[in-house]
Amino acid sequence: MSNPDMVTLGKVSGVFGVKGWVKVFSYTEMRDGILGYKPWFLDVAGEWKTFKVVSSQSQAKGIVTLFEGIADRDQAQKLVGCRIAVPREQLRKLNEGEYYWADLEGMDVITTTGVSLGKVDHLFETGANDVMVVIGDRERLLPWLMGDVIRQVSLTDGQILVEWDPDF
Repeated sequence: MSNPDMVTLGKVSGVFGVKGWVKVFSYTEMRDGILGYKPWFLDVAGEWKTFKVVSSQSQAKGIVTLFEGIADRDQAQKLVGCRIAVPREQLRKLNEGEYYWADLEGMDVITTTGVSLGKVDHLFETGANDVMVVIGDRERLLPWLMGDVIRQVSLTDGQILVEWDPDF
């Protein structure tokens, strides 16, 4: 299910222990930034359901969370793979030139010479810079470098203009 009013901030990536705790993989810039949003909505079998976070802890390799009403490992296991989202109105307003990854996904990527490279499938962080995965006639990995590779982003038109050799 896709709902334009919901923005995915992470996913339930596994179970932790036997008392209903789950591992959370956060997409927020600061890993524990996801904890600042309440309530969380989980995409359970294609339907957004509200989950109240009872307790959370940052750990060396991620975040673990306990939801109200989830009391054992079997219940927690049913949530593995579920996307975690919040309503868009909970997100902070961005400055000019800043974008939420969720808004970039699905946009058309076109070179400055007019060649369509495909659509943004997803983005990921490498440490040096973010990378945009573009799926078209083949998969391309473009570094998210504003002004260098990324020349213009038009959320209104759903297009990203890039300086990129289509043969690369």
